[in-house]
Amino acid sequence: MPPRIQVISILICILLVAYVFELVRRKHLSEEYSMGWLITGTLMLILSVSEDAIRWVSSLVGATLFTSTLFFFGLLFLMVICLHFSICISALTQQVRTLTQHIGILDHEKKLLEKKIHQSPWETGTSNLEQT
Repeated sequence: MPPRIQVISILICILLVAYVFELVRRKHLSEEYSMGWLITGTLMLILSVSEDAIRWVSSLVGATLFTSTLFFFGLLFLMVICLHFSICISALTQQVRTLTQHIGILDHEKKLLEKKIHQSPWETGTSNLEQT
């Protein structure tokens, strides 16, 4: 790998890992999601630093350029994370739908109870003592 590209990829990986740690520290990113980013950043850093590792992985995937291997794994990671977030969004959408339905039912029951409380005892046919 050319030295300039190697230095740039190493810096990007270090900045990514440091930024993920900072996001977790500030509670902007949960530990659950940070693990994927940290593992990917660390693996990309190992591939960027080690010529033998990048050469072996490049021959394994059939890439002729080392940078193509790095971009391939970066793209693969982004596809996996997009799929994971799509699954999470689908589950959250279903939860929001269910919660909205429950809130609608509770609101309807609350209005019925408020209407019942505001009716006078002679309209309901019972006294206040019988209602309790």
